[in-house]
Amino acid sequence: MIPTMRASVMIRVLVLVVGLVPSLAACSSSGKDAKSPAITVFAAASLKSAFEEIAKDHDGTVTFNFDGSQNLVSGLENGARADVLATADQITMKKAAEKQLVVPPSVFATNTLVLVTPRGNPGKVTGLDSSLDGKKLVICAEGVPCGNGTARLAQNLGVTLKPVSEEQKVTDVLGKVTSGEADAGIVYATDAKSAGDKVDVVKISGADKVVNWYPIAPTASAKDRQAAEKFVVLVLSDKGRQVLEKYGFETP
Repeated sequence: MIPTMRASVMIRVLVLVVGLVPSLAACSSSGKDAKSPAITVFAAASLKSAFEEIAKDHDGTVTFNFDGSQNLVSGLENGARADVLATADQITMKKAAEKQLVVPPSVFATNTLVLVTPRGNPGKVTGLDSSLDGKKLVICAEGVPCGNGTARLAQNLGVTLKPVSEEQKVTDVLGKVTSGEADAGIVYATDAKSAGDKVDVVKISGADKVVNWYPIAPTASAKDRQAAEKFVVLVLSDKGRQVLEKYGFETP
């Protein structure tokens, strides 16, 4: 009787162990193949094409919110959740830092302004000059990075701009030009490049002296700081810079 009972107990133990093996293997496989934590990136509207391409090399899921930099900072201030913030100038990033919304940022790209018209330049605009008289000019509003740059540029040139509309993000300026709603608009060189043959580019004298510096930083409230930092490192990497240059950004 004793040998029989002992054999019965051993069989039950073996059955239990065998039953556990698939579960243990599944746990091990799940841990090995698990994706990096998903992150949310708040980025200036002008970064859309470049960042979407860069994100393809990130080892986790990246969700983007592209908007005017000032709106992104305001959103964070009001409780919106993000893991990374990238703005189109240092002024808006400084505001985020002063409110302790981000950790110390790094500059990763620069951008300059150009004047664009609908394809064929039907309004015969030649620059920020008398050719704009009676024409519909659209610019970014002050407080928006491209608007701050436009104000500095106009001041440097000693001209007074008379826009029919001031937008909250540069992509809205570009949209009004490509649709023919505006005769001209001041946008970033990168936006003009992304528009391709939908616009004609009119270079602005002195625009190269008004440079917007783009900083990036993990947010102070990032759910996974390590994953956020990985994305920042990717943007700052040689591969990230190559993508940015492809879309017209310059290396600082």
